Amino acid sequence: MRLGLQREIGETGRHRGPSLAAVAGVYAILVLVSVAVPTAMASGRHFPSPFDPGAPDWFAEYPSAALASAFLIFCSAVPLGIFTATASSRLQFLGMKVAGIHIALVGGVAASVALATSAFAAWALAQAGGPDARAVAHALHMFSFAAGGPGFVVPFGLLVAGVSVVAGLQRFTPRWLMVAGLAIAAIAELSVLTFVWPAAAILLPIVRFTGLLWMVGIGIVIPTSRAPRAQPAPIREASAGAAV
Repeated sequence: MRLGLQREIGETGRHRGPSLAAVAGVYAILVLVSVAVPTAMASGRHFPSPFDPGAPDWFAEYPSAALASAFLIFCSAVPLGIFTATASSRLQFLGMKVAGIHIALVGGVAASVALATSAFAAWALAQAGGPDARAVAHALHMFSFAAGGPGFVVPFGLLVAGVSVVAGLQRFTPRWLMVAGLAIAAIAELSVLTFVWPAAAILLPIVRFTGLLWMVGIGIVIPTSRAPRAQPAPIREASAGAAV
């Protein structure tokens, strides 16, 4: 007689790490504040585009607003990096061993570094005052825009795509959230055209702000614990005796 016993392996623990939803929320708040505060400090005049001929005048007139923008942008790079590391770690904890996790990790780290680089350039830009510094200010503004615009959005799209595919195909997230993430990622990759076609810059805020919603959604729905798996226990043979 054979007795087949089933037992659950005790690998159901919870993932140890920051709350993805909380980190995403902090990032979203910092991004929104980095837009609102400098605008308020500049008497309602929003942060200018580098393609605006009058942009250097904005920095000369409102250096404190430019400094506030640089500070808040740099601060936002920190929770983005934490979100990236935590999301990648959690998907691995849930048993995923696929390239998408590493694609997301590389994309998120690159996006965080790009944001920080943009903040450094914006900080330097705030110091470049005076009528003789227009050329320098314009160059720094273009560099800050390149790093914080397509330089940030394109790798951010890799983060969104990697997490969306891995989590979506394993049904850790609703299908609609996976599809939304892939749509955001596709728009993000198209934003690279900004380097050769400035009109494509309209894609940048679309990705930046829909990406905030995606991050919060992902942070809420991705599970923090593994479901128990069933594994057969060693089979024991019982024999009452054998007749020859």
